Amino acid sequence: MSKQVRVRFAPSPTGPLHIGGVRTALFNYLFAKKYNGTFVLRIEDTDQNRYVEGAEQYIIDSLNWCNIPFDEGPNKNEKFGPYRQSERKDLYKQYADQLIKSGHAYYAFDTAEALDAHRKDHEAKGKTFIYNWHNREKLSNSLSLRAEDVQAKLDAGEDYVIRFKSPQDQTLHLKDIIRGDIKIDTNILDDKVLFKADGMPTYHLANIVDDHLMEITHVIRGEEWLPSLALHYQLYDAFGWEAPEFAHLPLILKPTGKGKLSKRDGDKLGFPVFPLEYISPEGDVSKGYKEDGYFAEAVVNFLAFLGWNPGTEQEIFSLEELIEAFDLSKVNKAGARFDPDKIKWFNHHYMQEQNNDDLAEAFKQNHEALKDIDVNYISMVVGLIKERATFVNDFWDLSNFFFVAPTEYDEKAFKKAIKDDTKSIMTEVKSIINNIENFEVETLQNDVKGWITSNDIGFGKVMMPLRLALVGALQGPDVFDIMYMIGKNETVKRIDSLIENIG
Repeated sequence: MSKQVRVRFAPSPTGPLHIGGVRTALFNYLFAKKYNGTFVLRIEDTDQNRYVEGAEQYIIDSLNWCNIPFDEGPNKNEKFGPYRQSERKDLYKQYADQLIKSGHAYYAFDTAEALDAHRKDHEAKGKTFIYNWHNREKLSNSLSLRAEDVQAKLDAGEDYVIRFKSPQDQTLHLKDIIRGDIKIDTNILDDKVLFKADGMPTYHLANIVDDHLMEITHVIRGEEWLPSLALHYQLYDAFGWEAPEFAHLPLILKPTGKGKLSKRDGDKLGFPVFPLEYISPEGDVSKGYKEDGYFAEAVVNFLAFLGWNPGTEQEIFSLEELIEAFDLSKVNKAGARFDPDKIKWFNHHYMQEQNNDDLAEAFKQNHEALKDIDVNYISMVVGLIKERATFVNDFWDLSNFFFVAPTEYDEKAFKKAIKDDTKSIMTEVKSIINNIENFEVETLQNDVKGWITSNDIGFGKVMMPLRLALVGALQGPDVFDIMYMIGKNETVKRIDSLIENIG
């Protein structure tokens, strides 16, 4: 890269950050770090009607949890600040005025009622109303009105918007890193509003001005902004500025593969679509990946594969490996299907890499029954059962027998394990265990298995009822690990309970 790479993530603080937004932030972050560039956070809050208190902090907290913090943004390295568009309000009007002076934009005084009437009239005729070259000189604007009338309206304080004057009979040649070359007939473009009657710029003007002033070199954003690319290219040209390179990421699709992923899909199928739990101003709670027990590494690894492919068989990537491998040329055009089972697969993998002590602390906090248990013991238990777990919330069901003796036995397991001679066999096993002084896993294995072999007894006839006595079901880690963990006295006590239940 000849220029110092600068990318930006520019969300609107209108609610929680959707997982699609996190994916956009991640791709920007990976690209920036790949080229030793800068990842900028800009808050695009020009739509004050939709502004939600606390949403900006939620966005920042989400990026930090994902370990993709911004380098530059609100209250951090404010080299090009401020980074909230509402605080840059006075800046945009001068650029809108500049476009009017250069003939690339114009004042439009049409009322909402008048425009609505035009739309309805067109609909009645089976047409679509577009405000552009074919009708703008028939509407109420500075192109159709005399200069003195325009000035009189401005002096009288009449409401107006500033519209971009889209050219007629031209073909635009646009470039997108992911989509390639794009041709657009300007005759189909409408004259977008750049500056609103409330004195705030629209996204189109504000984002172009800010990207230029913040020296953004690459705009990496969602596919939903692709229809705006023509206008944005034209605005750069109208200002005489060099445009950044654009890359429009593919949509994240529903698990069915049809349609854009929404919160409703998550609610329906039981998975989050937000990184962190979100409580709306009205008190509605939306699930978050963090609170649902997902590891940030799993979420990031999963999101990286939504639309990008390294071109190899490798699926597990650390953040550093993602930075090294990431390439916009390997991002797909087609939408990426969101697979809730796949992210669980990633989480299961990252579970195995977690520190047992940290997991034990989290496990202990989740369960009242563990409050008086030594965390070192819990950590040993976690080491034995985590390979079967996807979430910390799975731990109790997988390990409760390490902490509490079974009070009942699985009915099917009991029928399968208990035979006519089980009572006498378990009595013998209890005697062997009672006589073991060095109560270690290896000794337990050697003595019990040695007795089974020397007496020519089938292993199932001993090991199944022994497991049933310890666990209450035919599941769990190695029987001898369980015996060692719970100790001799507890092991004998549980065998006695099974013998009593055989009757």
